[in-house]
Amino acid sequence: MKKTIVIVDYGMGNLRSVQKAFEACGARPVITSDPRLVERAAKIVLPGVGAFTAAVRELKKRRLTGVLKKKIRSGTPYLGLCLGLQLLFDGSQESRGKGAAPGLGIIPGRVRRFTTRLKVPHMGWNTLKVKKGRCPLLKGVKARDRFYFVHSYFGVPKDPSWTLAVTPYGGDVCSAVWKGNLFATQFHPEKSQAAGLRVIKNFVDYKEKSAC
Repeated sequence: MKKTIVIVDYGMGNLRSVQKAFEACGARPVITSDPRLVERAAKIVLPGVGAFTAAVRELKKRRLTGVLKKKIRSGTPYLGLCLGLQLLFDGSQESRGKGAAPGLGIIPGRVRRFTTRLKVPHMGWNTLKVKKGRCPLLKGVKARDRFYFVHSYFGVPKDPSWTLAVTPYGGDVCSAVWKGNLFATQFHPEKSQAAGLRVIKNFVDYKEKSAC
């Protein structure tokens, strides 16, 4: 497992399309819900579509919450996709009241619902405005490149230094985060054709530097 990229299966991801995208970039990822394999992974990918609260529940059910936190904080490269980005936050506006579910708490801040007059969910192709230069995840990505989005909620970091890129949709919203070994995108690189494969290849090639 020394060089293995693990795609975490918690029952809420488009796993096969993510796996195929990584394979197209020369990787041989392993899909698993076994926390022991996640513990031994060289790199971790957390995809996801669906509801925040249900995702938190499924991660706990599979005993994945603790190992994900441990691996991220110890410096293991992590790539979150869509819901895999939102779960990094303290919590979500989607999860309220007595049954409110906390996120992983890696990024201080909360996930909020769009309040724009534009159509929600934000669905389709859009661009990135990069806020931090020299990010290895976006190496070779051009300003004109477009990525595929499907979401009704977006993360709002308390500390703006977490924000790697924003995307215009009724105002600029956070569409990618980066700090140290942690990368996450609100868009779906596995559905974003050549530009998305560039992002995935960059993660495959990424050499660990420091913990977030």
